[in-house]
Amino acid sequence: MQNIDFELRGEFIELDKLLKANGLVESGGRARAVISEGHVQVDGREELRKTAKIRAGQVVQYQGARIKVLAAS
Repeated sequence: MQNIDFELRGEFIELDKLLKANGLVESGGRARAVISEGHVQVDGREELRKTAKIRAGQVVQYQGARIKVLAAS
């Protein structure tokens, strides 16, 4: 499994933007598609909201990648 640490620049990032920012999908449209198809988990639970607000401390998983969201330092 690929582990990625992602540092927030604000209070939150939308789920589709997080996947694209980490290069796990090639476009925002593809990000929204994989989310709506149920391929993405947030904190171990399936997440279907494309623009779910992801905050520091949460973990997102998609296709063998695990993104740990960190507070800005």
